[in-house]
Formats: sequence, structure tokens, C-alpha cells
Amino acid sequence: MTTITVPITKELESFIAEELTAGTSESKAHLVRFALMRLMEERALGRLQEAEADIKSGRVFEGDLKSLLNRF
Repeated sequence: MTTITVPITKELESFIAEELTAGTSESKAHLVRFALMRLMEERALGRLQEAEADIKSGRVFEGDLKSLLNRF
């Protein structure tokens, strides 16, 4: 596991302290890892939703991959 040091604002520092006080996270590191995992999940979900929208609107390509690559 890698350790990184990241400067944060007072607002974020207060938020972290509030979360720890509320018991919603076991440590600062756990809270940051959780937040990063949520961001990864949100980004993945966004890509899936975008792909679904492309499919619904007909923005898809079908056929042989090599033929499609030659078109572009």
C-alpha cells in the first residue's frame, strides 16, 4: 500500500473531524479511501449511463472490429 500526503482546506479538515466524531469512519485514512472508492464507483456508473444513452440514441457501431477501425 502506498502512502500519500495531500494538503487539504480547513473546511475538509473540519468535515473529516465531524465524520470521525460521528463514528461514520474508523480513521482519517479509512475515510479518504472510502471517498476515493465512491468516486471510482460514481465515475464507472457515469460511464455506464453514458453508454446506455448512446445505445438508446443509436450511437453504436456494429461489425468487424478491423473494418470499423479502418473507417476511423
